[in-house]
Amino acid sequence: MPEYSIGGQEKKSNDAAEGIADIPLNRTLFIEKLTANAPVKPELFKTVVQNGEVKVKGLRTVEDVFENYKPSIEVEFTDEEGVGKEEKLNFKNLGDFGVKGITKQSPFLQNLTRQESDYQKIIKQLSSNKILKKILADPEAKASYLGVLKTLIEELETSEA
Repeated sequence: MPEYSIGGQEKKSNDAAEGIADIPLNRTLFIEKLTANAPVKPELFKTVVQNGEVKVKGLRTVEDVFENYKPSIEVEFTDEEGVGKEEKLNFKNLGDFGVKGITKQSPFLQNLTRQESDYQKIIKQLSSNKILKKILADPEAKASYLGVLKTLIEELETSEA
């Protein structure tokens, strides 16, 4: 009976010389620069001091690498008025590099996401509003509607001040 192991790929063809292609046992973990700081020296192992004794442990998993290097970076976001806002982003796992991971730790990006969501809701409402479509199709009605909106905006601005 043939032995199957996890990681192999079974080949159904009768012409295949070998039914299972083995995956090599040795693996290499590539580590990329994840911070703005230049590395002092390349490191292959994690050094731990316990009870005055230095113990060296190899970095074998991605989690080990994140725990050892604690990658982070300071970024500057610019708002619609051109004002910059600095934030520090920390990366604790690979998921932190995705859109959701970065947005989760940035108040600036969370605000932008909320604004985008609000705008999408407004667009959806406006595109499905038949009365508004009629008003916008008629130039006179459109001008009147815009006048009313400008008046409302002015009233809101004066009431805030």
